[in-house]
Amino acid sequence: MTMSEAAGPLLHVVLFEPEKAGNVGNIARTCAVLGAALHLIRPYGFHLSDREFRRAVMDYLQGVELHEHASWTAFQGTLPATARVWALTTHAQTYHTQADFRRGDHLLFGPESRGLPLWLRGPLPGVKLPQPGGGRSLNLSVAVGVASFEAARQIEGW
Repeated sequence: MTMSEAAGPLLHVVLFEPEKAGNVGNIARTCAVLGAALHLIRPYGFHLSDREFRRAVMDYLQGVELHEHASWTAFQGTLPATARVWALTTHAQTYHTQADFRRGDHLLFGPESRGLPLWLRGPLPGVKLPQPGGGRSLNLSVAVGVASFEAARQIEGW
């Protein structure tokens, strides 16, 4: 089944309190080419009218199903009862390639400077990206690209 044959977005990329306009612009472009919805949970450290965001997103924004949420609680209120939310975190034990992603899943990412807080990630199934060379974490837009393309590969059978 292709994206055009299915109702709703392939998946949902959820950014909890993102801080960098350029990262979010790049992530919006990734969402546009995948047919993924983008959810932004406030507060965030920029405005959608910021020059850096507009430069990064280019003309892809019209192809993105964009949702803004006032808080985590407000976002949760929009989720259907059957929604699956995956926390992308370096604290997880399971790699993203070991998850069983399904159409409509939500991939949740934390802010660039601190990641997802324990209170938020604790109750959610978590997955991580391999980092064999070490380091604290990948750039947010890179992490979203890697994880969302793996989810799309599983869902679409590429």
